Parts: sequence; structure tokens; C-alpha cells
Amino acid sequence: MIMARASNKTNPARELVFGDLWEYDAAPETAAPKLKKRYDLFINGQFVAPKKGKYFTTINPGTEVKIADIALGGAADVDAACKAAQKAFTTVWGPMPGKERGKYLYRIARLLQDHAREFAVAETMDGGKPIKESRDFDLPMAAAHFFYHAGWADKLPYLAAGRQVAPYGVVGQVIPWNFPLLMLAWKIAPALAAGNCVVLKPAETTSLTALKFGEICQEAGLPPGVVNIVSGAGETGAAVINHPLTSKVAFTGSTEVGKLIMRSLAGTEKKMTLELGGKAANIVFEDAPLDQAVEGIINGIFFNQGHVCCAGSRLLVQESVAGEVLARLKRRLATLRVGDPLDKNTDIGAINSKEQLGKITELVKAGVAEGAEMHQSACQLPAKGFYFRPTLFAKVSMSHRIAREEIFGPVLSMLTFRTLEEAVEKANNTPYGLSAGVWTDKGSKILKMSTLLKAGVVWANTYNKFDPASPFGGYKESGFGREGGKQGLMDYCKVG
Repeated sequence: MIMARASNKTNPARELVFGDLWEYDAAPETAAPKLKKRYDLFINGQFVAPKKGKYFTTINPGTEVKIADIALGGAADVDAACKAAQKAFTTVWGPMPGKERGKYLYRIARLLQDHAREFAVAETMDGGKPIKESRDFDLPMAAAHFFYHAGWADKLPYLAAGRQVAPYGVVGQVIPWNFPLLMLAWKIAPALAAGNCVVLKPAETTSLTALKFGEICQEAGLPPGVVNIVSGAGETGAAVINHPLTSKVAFTGSTEVGKLIMRSLAGTEKKMTLELGGKAANIVFEDAPLDQAVEGIINGIFFNQGHVCCAGSRLLVQESVAGEVLARLKRRLATLRVGDPLDKNTDIGAINSKEQLGKITELVKAGVAEGAEMHQSACQLPAKGFYFRPTLFAKVSMSHRIAREEIFGPVLSMLTFRTLEEAVEKANNTPYGLSAGVWTDKGSKILKMSTLLKAGVVWANTYNKFDPASPFGGYKESGFGREGGKQGLMDYCKVG
């Protein structure tokens, strides 16, 4: 076999680091995602045009090229969706035996697996995340949530021993842009398993796979009205949340919007679960396996572009190993490939939108202005699209904005600590409490940290690991309620 060295135009810094190692050739994903030029609302089992006839454009953030026109739902469309859901709940889905509901969920899970490649490409095109993340995490995990909750559908009497459980009826759900299909699965699967019907509003910039999920519902033969998807902007989401027929609200998004939802529902009888922002701490002790820890740190913030609310954007390192960890991170940073999200070699794809890119840029400038030491990959960014270099800040203090505010981008802030108590104090010194990571060789230290950290999820010697059977959720301004597991399913049931 004859091999020739490829030129490294996308990341010249890699040649300086690795010398004569070979660069990968581009490996673009070529699967056709079978996209339409226009997507209507999915109401009562059918795709219908919005009553006001308005549409908005969704673009590929990696190329800035238009993908499709998306229906802009209004209050009248939300009303139609809620009425369809109420009718389906009272006539079909609510009275249906659990074992029959479970069959539909199993069918949906298998169809997601059958269409996995198509959905992964659509997710990457619409959201900008690397294809290997859509393909290897988002789609398998979305299907896994439907499989898991399908198994619960006929076992609800055992969910709360000695107590009666019943569905709420119509559930209004609003999801964010960072994991469009996975967040949909987190919301819809437990709601349907519990016997509810749903009206879901996807994020404005990433509505594509949610609307394509309507096609999955049709193919699965799901009764009309059980799942309704109304795309649109913030006003559409507000209409879903405040509609008189929605008796339960589930929202994932920013803390600011979550506070608005709580105010709007105050004094009503509606139940709600909120999964909001985070500023997770990834804590590395001096006895940690450093190579493993560095890969976990990279996975926790860069491979997902920092686009998760539980991203480990605050790195707390014990002083005695801080220099070594920083050096290893700088070397690893130089190896990350930034570019075409559809390239299977890409580690960091495009930022979801121009607006989000602006927020990241502003916070990074604030970090430099406040005196933090910035290290960035020297990679060459594509000429078109919304991209940002992976960025590492050292010499960060707790007063810096980059250590306090959610960035939602590939930006890591490194702080140091001397003692376990100081690490806990710094980790908990935030209004958020969604997740944390602990890296140490001592099991006793892990257990102690897990009791002291004010976080809903604490990972030990790993990061960003999820399972449908494991509950996920936060404390403080990261919201309340759980997604996944027995606890998440109970949040969709009345328990008497």
C-alpha cells in the first residue's frame, strides 16, 4: 500500500505537535437525510399548514445555507394541538391498557434505529454538532429512552408501591436546541408511557428532527393526537405552557426563561418540571489518573462543543498537578479537529447560530479583559459557517465572568485548589447545581465528594455518561424534577 502525506491546511498546529504523523483525509458523511423543502405542523396525526400561513427559515450553521422552511405556529395552532391531545387522551390513549401503549413505544424505538443514519445527518445539518456525536450518542440514546419507557408502560402499578398512579392528561413540553431529538425522547417517551398525550414545541433553530419525528409517529401507527409538534418561536412555547388544557408542563432551557414560566404558572394547579442552566465543576485531585482525566475533561466540554447544560466548563485542579494538567490539555487542544460537522473526523463542529456565536465571543473577550490567560487552538476555521476555536483559560478566579456564566461553547476555565474543602467550596459557589465530575484514585474521596457537592449528578472518573434508567436533573437555579429512570417517569404521573 502506498501512502502520501496529506497537507494540513485545516490545522497547521498539528504538524508542530506531532511531527511526521499522518493527517486524516476528509471523510464526509454522504447519506441523504430525505429532507423536505417545507415542514408543516404535526397536529392530530397529520402535517398541517399554520393557520396564519407563516414560515421561517432554518439554516445549516456549518455552511449558512438554507435547509428548509419551518412552519411558524401561533396560538390558534397550539389550541388545535391541545384539543387534539385532549381528545386522544380521553378516547384512546388514556383508556388503552399499558401493554398496548408499550407496543407503540417499542415500535417507535425500532423505527428510530431503522432511520438512525438519516436522522443523524439531519441533526448534524440542522444543529451543527459533529456527525459522530449525532450518530454514536444522540440517536442510540433517543431510541434507548423509548425502549426503556416501553418496558414501564404495563408496570405503572409498581411505580409507587401501595399508591395509585394516574396520567395528568395533556402535557405541554418545550425543548432546547442543543440535543433536539434526544431532548424530545427524554420528554415524550415517559409522558406516553405514563398514559399522557403531548404537545411539544421544539427550539426555533433546530425544529427539523422533531418534525421528522412526526413521520416516525405516522409510520408507527400512533393514534392521532397522542403526539403533536408545533414549531415556532418563544410566543409559541408560551402558548403551549399557558394553554388551559395542559395540566403538566416540562421545560428544558435557560434559567431566565424557567423563572418566567414559574411566574406565569404561579397560582395555577399545573404541575411542572424544569431542567435549566448549569456551570458544572470537573474536579481533578492530585491522585487522579491524569491521562484518563484529561480525556474526560476534553469529552466533558469540547467534544460536545460545550453545548450541554451539564458541560464541565469549570475545571478545578489541585495545585500540585495543575501545571502538568495544563500542559497536557494544551497539547490535547492542538489535536482537536474543527470543521465540517458532516466530516467523520471532525471533533468540534459549528456553533448552533450566529447569535450563540456572538455570546461565546463576548464572554471570551471578557475573560481576556479580566486577566485570565487564554490558550487557543491554532486551527484554521472554515470561511463560511459559525465556528469557534477550542479555548482554554488558565489563571481564572471565581470572580471572572467565564467562571460564573454559562457559555455554551468550546471554552474551558481552569481554577486551582489546595484542599478538598476548598474544592467543594469553589464547586458549590454557583447559583447552579446540575452536575459535577470527580477524578481521584480513592473511592472514599469520591463518596465524600458526592455527599458534599450540591449537584444533581456527580460522575466519578468519567464525564457525560447517561443511561435511560438513571435520573438526571438539578438543584437551585438548575431547576427541579428529574428526567429518566423511575423518578423521571413519576414526574409524569399523579401519585395518590
